[in-house]
Amino acid sequence: MTEPMWVFAYGSLIWNPGFPVAEQGVARLEGWHRSFCMRSIHHRGSLAAPGLVLALDEAPGAVCDGLALRVEPGHETETLAGLRERELISSAYLERRVAVALADGRMTPALAYVVDPRHDQYCRLDLETQARIIARAVGGRGTNRDYLIATAEHLHALGIGDADLDWLAARVASLAPATTQM
Repeated sequence: MTEPMWVFAYGSLIWNPGFPVAEQGVARLEGWHRSFCMRSIHHRGSLAAPGLVLALDEAPGAVCDGLALRVEPGHETETLAGLRERELISSAYLERRVAVALADGRMTPALAYVVDPRHDQYCRLDLETQARIIARAVGGRGTNRDYLIATAEHLHALGIGDADLDWLAARVASLAPATTQM
């Protein structure tokens, strides 16, 4: 029997996994935090005007609450290929196997995409700078604003709070009126 394939979702994979999900549950990953620390030159920005996307940034003592998604059995190969095409588009993410704790007490290995801090798309910006970038950026998958709002709303629906995303959503709303859907 093949071991189940789990994926740890902390951003757009929560609301747009792009693969068949057999089971999902709130999960925690220790040693990492969710952050708008990657410049987006494809999906939510461009080379001329980069946006920002969420990434897992390693930090001792940090935790990231997200969603563990178990891939529908028999779809592992195409799911992995699709995730690699989507997430490794510019090699700013690294594919890692991590241990996540599900809210029901189970521990499971999961695939996660984490930022490469040596990559030129990696950045550490204060929240105000992030908000100003997110308010104006647009890429191949839509506005950076819509990406932020969808992620914040879905985290709340799961009962997961993220103070930085909440602050950013409020600040971006004050900077840029709603325009399009994801």
